[in-house]
Amino acid sequence: MKILITAGGTSEKIDQVRSITNHSTGSLGKRIAEEMQAYGHEIYYVTTKVAAQPVGVKQIFYIESTKDLQNILEKLLTTQTFDAVIHAMAVSDFTPVAQYSKEKFQQTLAKGADIFAAKENTETKISSNTDHLVLILEKTPKIIQKIKKWQPETLLVGFKLLVDVPKEELLAVAKKSLVKNQADFVLANDLAEISGEQHHGYLLDKTGVVAQAWTKKEIAVIIETALKNFLKEKKEHK
Repeated sequence: MKILITAGGTSEKIDQVRSITNHSTGSLGKRIAEEMQAYGHEIYYVTTKVAAQPVGVKQIFYIESTKDLQNILEKLLTTQTFDAVIHAMAVSDFTPVAQYSKEKFQQTLAKGADIFAAKENTETKISSNTDHLVLILEKTPKIIQKIKKWQPETLLVGFKLLVDVPKEELLAVAKKSLVKNQADFVLANDLAEISGEQHHGYLLDKTGVVAQAWTKKEIAVIIETALKNFLKEKKEHK
């Protein structure tokens, strides 16, 4: 199989020296890529330079922001054909578009000006003398919802991470995510059940839970098995 994998976490610039990001290390995506490659699959890997790097993978594309991610995925998915996309990257939900010192913010409000008018973050460096900083954040595009538009026939594996919730809630939210994002599979996991190599997760398709894993390696195995079986059945039905 030819597989495109995303991993790590995007970073959104506040100015040219500061940014907001998330805690994703990319370690799960790294392990999935290494295992998939060990099975003999051709791997294309999209990640960040600060994330964990997969050993032996040659086709690596580095990005920083959600905008970067959108650009590289659109390019890859509209110029090449992939059997599957495993979208494990933690994508920022918001990006800074403007920032104000406390004084400037209050002055802007007093003038009745629109504090949401800015559409692009152009700040070079915010002064360190600013005691209070107000950031205006804008929602980023849902990249996973664009993948099937760029390449309808590819198999899409999404991920849903929640924190310390009942199993029933985790699976219900993951199922909604699968439908909303037009994914073929989704890996539901809880941060409270992740520690080092230990990584409990449930793989779901439209019928419900199809497999369960307890380590990062097992997650790679159940995803590879599900994709291989899906493509085999699809081929037999042609």
